[in-house]
Amino acid sequence: MEMILGAQDADADLAERYGWINRALPDTELDDFVATLARRIASFPSAGILSTKRAINELTLAPVDAVRADGRRFQELVAALEVQDRSKELFGQGFQTRGPLELFERLEGAEQPQQ
Repeated sequence: MEMILGAQDADADLAERYGWINRALPDTELDDFVATLARRIASFPSAGILSTKRAINELTLAPVDAVRADGRRFQELVAALEVQDRSKELFGQGFQTRGPLELFERLEGAEQPQQ
C-alpha cells in the first residue's frame, strides 16, 4: 500500500527487496543473462513450459470479474475533476513525453525517435 498510495518510483534494488522482480542485475550483465536463460528455457520440452506457464497464471492472475471491476473503478477515478486537473498539470510538466531510448543507443545506424 505504501508504494501505491505514496506513488513512489522504485529502482531495481528496491523492487527486488519487495519481491516484485526475481533479481536486479547491472545493465552490463543483463543481455548475457537473458540470452543464457532464454537458451536454457528453449532447451526444455515445450509441453512442460506451457504447463508451467498455465499453472503460474492459474495461481497468480486475478479472476476476470475482478479485472473488469478494477477497470470500472479506474474509469470512475480518472473521470473525477480533481484527477483531470492533476493530469493536466502533470502533462504540462512533461508527463509521458518521449525521450531517448536505450535500445536506439545500442543499435548502430538506428533512427532516434522524434521528440
